[in-house]
Amino acid sequence: MIYVDIDTKGTMRLPFYLAMEEYVARNIYKGEDCFFMWQVNPTVIFGRNQVIEDEVNIEYCKSHNIQFYRRKSGGGCVYADMGNVMLSYITGEESVDNCFAYYMEMLTRSFNAIGIPAERNDHNDIMLNGQKISGNAILHMTDRVIAHGTLLYDTNMENMTNAITPSKQKLSRNGVQSVRQRITLLKDFTPLSLEEMKKKLRATICTSSVSLNEKDIEGIKEIEKEYLEPSFIYGK
Repeated sequence: MIYVDIDTKGTMRLPFYLAMEEYVARNIYKGEDCFFMWQVNPTVIFGRNQVIEDEVNIEYCKSHNIQFYRRKSGGGCVYADMGNVMLSYITGEESVDNCFAYYMEMLTRSFNAIGIPAERNDHNDIMLNGQKISGNAILHMTDRVIAHGTLLYDTNMENMTNAITPSKQKLSRNGVQSVRQRITLLKDFTPLSLEEMKKKLRATICTSSVSLNEKDIEGIKEIEKEYLEPSFIYGK
């Protein structure tokens, strides 16, 4: 698998990395699967079919400098910050089910290889000690599939529990009373620092790399514009 490197001289907004996924799928993928990891400043990201007012505490986000954006894949609402790693996987596999199965198996196997006894559940989550450390979603393009997800290492739990507002029905369905009860942080289960863990995951998953250049970055920014449109963010 190819690791996609990019030097943006700083942390970009979350939509940039979603656009990067699309750009890699359209322009970099040449038959060998691609993978990269990224981090963002405090941000809420919600799914394609979700109503923002039902999922995001907009006032809390605005008062705590937390950005919020919609993605094109389905799935639920998540919070990310610099204590969280985002994972992106791009493949030409035609079957969405096969892609997701391989992606989830790849993640689980990679965590196990670096000493983290993670397991996959039936809801596209990676679990550790019965609690979630990674939620994942998928985007099917014309001839490419993008799978992406979160990886909780040392996320700000106060922001997470206040910035997103899952329904009582969803919490009840999971048999818990709060977001905090459903998740756990990797820092409590591994001696690896965040950067050490990223390096080990990369070495476990990828065998080669490619670096994007300034022209690539400009192409990504063109795609990013769609994600920044208020009509896309707030649209129902």
